[in-house]
Amino acid sequence: MSDKKLNIAVVGLGFGAEFIPIWQRHPLTTCYAICQRDEKKLKTIGDAFGVDVRYTDFKTMLKDPNIDAVHINSPIPDHGWMSIEALKAGKHVACTVPMATSIEDCKKICDLVKKTGLKYMMMETVVYAREYLFMKEQLDQGKLGKLQFVQASHQQDMD
Repeated sequence: MSDKKLNIAVVGLGFGAEFIPIWQRHPLTTCYAICQRDEKKLKTIGDAFGVDVRYTDFKTMLKDPNIDAVHINSPIPDHGWMSIEALKAGKHVACTVPMATSIEDCKKICDLVKKTGLKYMMMETVVYAREYLFMKEQLDQGKLGKLQFVQASHQQDMD
């Protein structure tokens, strides 16, 4: 494995902003860039997390040769086309669910992964949610006692 850290660009800074510290703390990644259409939100989040490379345009961001992978947290209708464009631009992709809103776009993503050899990860993000991370921390610190059974659910608006 290479010692080079992967440069991640987080796209969509509503829910997506919660992932910035995860990418910043991961030993193999750097949160290199962020992308958000709303300039005010982009500035606020970038300043709060100390991310200097910022884009308001997704397609312009994809031209940055320093970006290795994109983490897409945009509204659901954008997942498919953004994943397709990122793969075409030579970027690995992590995308919140769902993968796309049409079977055709899902097929395009799968075909591009085969063609390019790039990685695509459809992320069921609930395992990375702050609630999960808090409970995992409590467990690791021995504050929960002996764990015998865990069950959880996650509902999500799929409009």
